Amino acid sequence: RRGRETTLASRRFVSMADMHQAALEWTITAENWSGPVEVITALDARVINQGVARYRELEGRHLHSVTSRTSSSDTISLIAQTRQSRIYVAEAARTRVYGESGALETDRSLYQMEDYIHQTLGFNLQQGQSIRVEKLVSFYTSHDQAINEPLTNAEKAVGRFGSFDEALDHHRRAWNELWDDCDIRVPNDDRVQFLLRFHASHVLQTCSPHTADLDVGVPARGLNGEAYRGHIFWDELYIYPFLNFRLPRITRGLLRYRYRRLDEARALARDAGYRGAMYPWQSGSDGKEETQVVHLNPRSGLWEPDMSQNQRHVSAAIFYNIWHYLQATGDTDFLLSAGAEMMIEIARFWSSIAHFNPTRDRYEIHGVMGPDEFHEKYPDSHEPGLRNNAYTNIMVAWLMNIAAGLPDQLPERRRRSLREQIELTDQEIETWKEMSRKMYVPFLADGVISQFEGWENLEELDWAAYREKYDNIQRLDRILRAEGKEPDRYKLLKQADTVLLFYLFRQNELKEIFERLGYSYTSETLRKNVAYYDARTSHGSTLSFVTYAGVFLEIDLTTSWDRYMVALESDVGDVQGGTTAEGIHMGVMSGTLDIVQRSYLGEVIRDGILYFNPKAIDHLRGLNLPMRFRGLLIGVTLEDGRLRVGAEVDSLNRSVKIGVGDQVREIRSGESYTFDL
Repeated sequence: RRGRETTLASRRFVSMADMHQAALEWTITAENWSGPVEVITALDARVINQGVARYRELEGRHLHSVTSRTSSSDTISLIAQTRQSRIYVAEAARTRVYGESGALETDRSLYQMEDYIHQTLGFNLQQGQSIRVEKLVSFYTSHDQAINEPLTNAEKAVGRFGSFDEALDHHRRAWNELWDDCDIRVPNDDRVQFLLRFHASHVLQTCSPHTADLDVGVPARGLNGEAYRGHIFWDELYIYPFLNFRLPRITRGLLRYRYRRLDEARALARDAGYRGAMYPWQSGSDGKEETQVVHLNPRSGLWEPDMSQNQRHVSAAIFYNIWHYLQATGDTDFLLSAGAEMMIEIARFWSSIAHFNPTRDRYEIHGVMGPDEFHEKYPDSHEPGLRNNAYTNIMVAWLMNIAAGLPDQLPERRRRSLREQIELTDQEIETWKEMSRKMYVPFLADGVISQFEGWENLEELDWAAYREKYDNIQRLDRILRAEGKEPDRYKLLKQADTVLLFYLFRQNELKEIFERLGYSYTSETLRKNVAYYDARTSHGSTLSFVTYAGVFLEIDLTTSWDRYMVALESDVGDVQGGTTAEGIHMGVMSGTLDIVQRSYLGEVIRDGILYFNPKAIDHLRGLNLPMRFRGLLIGVTLEDGRLRVGAEVDSLNRSVKIGVGDQVREIRSGESYTFDL
């Protein structure tokens, strides 16, 4: 205005050191003028959710106002209550102004409503002079521990905060500690390095050390977007492996979110006519099924039926997550207190949803959806679900084998008390053993695993025609429905389904599962299935790029890396055309971190030994990353045909066994060993 030039420098952060603290600093410089300045500092409970276009017709305001007030001359505060869950949420803000010689006196005026409050700060600014405005904010809810009530605690806390620079220093130190445990270093590819750190930063903001003590799960879209309404899905399958080897205490806390909702999963199974624990496809505060029954197709503008709650495989994913957490940590306390009970109840659910077909002499599972999501039912059928989804049935065969042996891994007293508590019988365990040997898996004529029974009867899609007609065909389900067609009618997939098996299990593991089931598994099984399904997958989920990057590793390193780069760029580049603005994708972000260890380093745990089988990829030359295995922090470095493993000095003098090929070495605290590859 009137030729005035002003420089505004802004810094802000939400503290990693103090979960109740955030801070904002403005530095205002008058370049060519002098005069009065007014700054408004506010707290606002009138916020609404409107970040997702297709949700805007739904209720977006979720706060009831309670009151606002001032507790001191430089502090304003406000408390509101969430409308549905009735949680009190309070903030207090302390705003101060500093000149070159220290704190400045300012004129302050107040504007106040129940759901909004602000102070106007007035002061004079001289040409060439810089003034700093610091706003420190505290945040409490009625769910917080060791508080009286949220508003009073917020006001007390903000009064005790130090300066912006002091708070920022604590924040930086907390992040430095996290990077020591979590930084994956790739010295020969700057772009990959940036994206890995970008993804790790988002994962660690959502799943921070503070998370471990909270009753929370992992929202599929993190904490910075409104898509999926904060619900927890199966994305944990891709998220936990990175945390297991770095911050296992966080994984443990997140798994306890599932354990606390075990009774709700039991009730969900019981209401559906099953036994055991059937976890919901979408979980929220209390663990009940939150999946919508209709969803908006943005291409047609129509609300369409949504049957995705039939993705019962989420329970198998939870079983898988518990088992692999235990393998990485050796956390017997969690196994005894929560893990075994959850795993057994999940196995009990699968034994109740399955039925024995005497004609085939096999167990079958009907009425479910696989991870694909494009197929909710059979064409022209009014009944939801499919018969014998191969991914689901094979996961069940695997978990039944583990569940059947689980009671024998428990101490005698715990085994006896758990069996009595949940009324587990020997007959159930015998059924699980039989299911591990007799689950039905459908195959196509050429030996390819059939995604589900009846897949061969579906029509082939003219992929070339659709690619020519549409710029982006990732969401073919929406395109087809907008054209008046059923996706259920065609051989197409949104994301990896059958192929996901080759990502979650090593070749020797799958061979063991298949042979126990009495099916053939050859050196060509992986290649044939990947080629068949890749040609029919639209990759409408970013998770699909992660999965295919992993499975192509055994087939074609170049294709694997190409898919990996798509996954790495997916949120930064918004490859789905607008979904990143609705919230980042936690699964793909954490999945790209896990692929480095799972696939490119070839990490696998067998018989308590951590094995590596690295792949020669030039982009990862010099790769260095920390991993925490069975409580001991190790550093892994890959360079010049060698793999070096070094253990930190540990006061408990722990040791771990590390293997590369046929070489196995026990590495103790403070020791290192270099393997020739």
